[in-house]
Amino acid sequence: MNELILIGSLVFDFTAVIAAWRLFGKAGMYAITVFCTITANIEVMILVHAFGMDQTLGNVLFAASFLVTDILSENEGKKAADTAVNIGIFISVLFILTSQSWMAYTVAEEDGIIEAVRAVFKGTPRVMLVSILVYAVTQRFDVWLYHKIWDATSKKGDRKAYLWVRNNGSTLTSQLLNALLFTFGTFIGVYTVPVLMSIFISSYLIFIVTSLCDTPVVYIARKMKENSLKRKM
Repeated sequence: MNELILIGSLVFDFTAVIAAWRLFGKAGMYAITVFCTITANIEVMILVHAFGMDQTLGNVLFAASFLVTDILSENEGKKAADTAVNIGIFISVLFILTSQSWMAYTVAEEDGIIEAVRAVFKGTPRVMLVSILVYAVTQRFDVWLYHKIWDATSKKGDRKAYLWVRNNGSTLTSQLLNALLFTFGTFIGVYTVPVLMSIFISSYLIFIVTSLCDTPVVYIARKMKENSLKRKM
């Protein structure tokens, strides 16, 4: 069932991204960024076994956040993509401060949930702090590389060509960096080295698949933008 759920999650999350783009445009991409930032960093604390490998949840949502910046880069420009990254960083900081404030309360005797909350969020500061740093580095690198590749492939004057090159080139490279930094930054000392390597390899293999799968979505998003502009003319 784990494999089926992961595939279903990929379809669901990528469909949610394109639906948000269709319904709300740039604002929808910013909203998805907030959703991915919070949810992925809770999911990532769960270790599962799927496709013959140990892996953390959250990989699909992290991939969706890279899809968001690629859609924004392609259709709204580098500034809009950088804004999405800044929103993700800001929301991460707010989430850390808010979730840790819950631990400071003296709960009522009738409370029956605080221990479960503590069990979930006791590792949040480390996970989220590493996540903020890795997110900031890899997402900014992804946006920078996307536009570098775009500039390099559009010297003949056709800015629309080679979308698949800039999309996959930037995402596959930045996701390799993301998997390496996040896995060892978050879980070193928590899991053994063999498990860490398994998590890293499985995470990047998933990112390869999700990166290849998100290319048609970026094409669809660009087509939606073009159709929207035609209707306004």
